[in-house]
Amino acid sequence: MEQIEKYIRNIEDFPKPGIQFKDITPLLANREATEHCLNLLVAMVGEQKIDKVVAIESRGFFFGILLAQKFNAGFIPIRKPGKLPFHTLKEPYELEYGMDALEIHEDAIKKGERVLLHDDVLATGGTARAACNLVEKLGGEIVQFNFLLEIEFLKGNLKLQDYAIRSLLKY
Repeated sequence: MEQIEKYIRNIEDFPKPGIQFKDITPLLANREATEHCLNLLVAMVGEQKIDKVVAIESRGFFFGILLAQKFNAGFIPIRKPGKLPFHTLKEPYELEYGMDALEIHEDAIKKGERVLLHDDVLATGGTARAACNLVEKLGGEIVQFNFLLEIEFLKGNLKLQDYAIRSLLKY
């Protein structure tokens, strides 16, 4: 894991004072580190059947589409309001520094499809919980949550305690 961790840089007071942002752009800039990280994310899923990989805007997209390709699955983006062009479902949620909402196309997931939900960071769990609610409203079954990293002291895992959660790195 230290091969991955050395490519994560800390940015103090971003996006607001008092928050330490975990910047993954150095990881993405290094082809070998990105490939290694992708292989570790795939390994966390194991042999489970995945029909769709759902990733959360925007940093979840980087590995989400790659995971979908690896699992021969469809890729579904979950985005901020007003960014998806078709009919959507909307789910409000609380962040560690305010309120927001997420949307998904209403035809993105069929009932019973097995979903891997991916994002870059598990912090307070609000974003992941909102995404989970959207997937389940469409009838999808969450197989697992995959995260690049988890900020443990924020206890986001408590909002997802009924699900399998895997994180490459924990802070």
